[in-house]
Amino acid sequence: MKKRDWLLENLQQLKISLKWIVFAAISGTAVGVVGTLFHFCLAGVTHTRAEHPWLIWLLPFGGLLIIGAYHLLQHEKDSGTNLVLSSIHSGDRLPLRMAPLIFLSTLITHLLGGSAGREGAALQLGGSIGSAIGRRFGFDEKDRNIMTMCSMSAAFSALFGTPMAAAIFSMEVVSVGIMHYSALVPCVIASLIACAVASHLGVPAEAFPLDAIPPLTVGSGARVIVLASLCALLSILFCVLLHQSERLYHKHFPNPYLRIFAGGCIVILLTLLTGSQKYNGSGIELIVRCMEESAAPEMFALKMLFTAATLGAGYKGGEIVPTFCIGAAFGCLFGSLTGFAPSLCTAVGMTALFCGVTNCPISSLLISFELFGYEGMPYFLLTVAFSYMLSGYHGLYHSQKIVYSKYRTDFINKKVG
Repeated sequence: MKKRDWLLENLQQLKISLKWIVFAAISGTAVGVVGTLFHFCLAGVTHTRAEHPWLIWLLPFGGLLIIGAYHLLQHEKDSGTNLVLSSIHSGDRLPLRMAPLIFLSTLITHLLGGSAGREGAALQLGGSIGSAIGRRFGFDEKDRNIMTMCSMSAAFSALFGTPMAAAIFSMEVVSVGIMHYSALVPCVIASLIACAVASHLGVPAEAFPLDAIPPLTVGSGARVIVLASLCALLSILFCVLLHQSERLYHKHFPNPYLRIFAGGCIVILLTLLTGSQKYNGSGIELIVRCMEESAAPEMFALKMLFTAATLGAGYKGGEIVPTFCIGAAFGCLFGSLTGFAPSLCTAVGMTALFCGVTNCPISSLLISFELFGYEGMPYFLLTVAFSYMLSGYHGLYHSQKIVYSKYRTDFINKKVG
């Protein structure tokens, strides 16, 4: 290569790198501020619901408001995070109006007692903002996809305070078996900046310190492998339950207004039957209980049921915190029954179920380090490996593609079940 050509090529690479540094910083700052606002609004409505338990009776009517808002803004066929992933695969336009819709509808769901998370909503918030920034500055389709991914990372990082996992998650979740490394620099920068912005504005990072971690032996490793394998099966069950609940709601209630109203009534009925609102909301409080080794045996199953009843009906929110909650409850139960380090089993359950439902082993490993510390690394490494391998081709997001087989070096290119 001639010296002049070499110089031009390197200047072009420098120009592209500077471009992504600038726009990742813009994305990280903007999404970090929005994510912070979202965090405090969610905290506010959660506190309000705790102070006024009677608000649960308004859940069906809140559902009507959600459907009405989506109809008003002509976004009735919204498929949530699936829409974000689909836009990256197909290049479809991701409307900016998705951001205020998911913001407000998630607040309504949490205020009135629906069982839903927040990070799934954050991915939609970040994705729609990033796509809008890309369109505003005339990016082509491929560059808009990178903007979408780096803004997803920023939103996840701002809400959960896990910049390592957030940076990788948006690249890993789109297509299982490959990584979009072209988005690495912008995702890392946006994630770190969003986390710093949120932290500066008072959003605490999630962390669950573990008690003394037993040394890795053949026996302790075998127990963790058994738990991870059971969580892989549980992840399949949870994904099937979520998707089947959505199909059943659509089959028996074709009208979206009637569907969400019925779903709200079902959640109220479940709440009355359990005699408590501890399964409503995201489930962070239940995770804390599990870390303190006070999980009831039925907790994981009831949280699955509440979440499927809520999200299947059309209420908005995320699936990730409920996933953590279900994994924590199951892991704590396993640890209590076997007498093996219940707090470690709680962490393993959270990590394994997250890996199983998202098909993202690297992100799962990183988030385990950020949530629980590095001391349990051998256990988390085993957990992620076995959960990923045994969870099959199921997942939370229909638009996620399995590009390469989990079991052989085969190109299969199929959507998750």
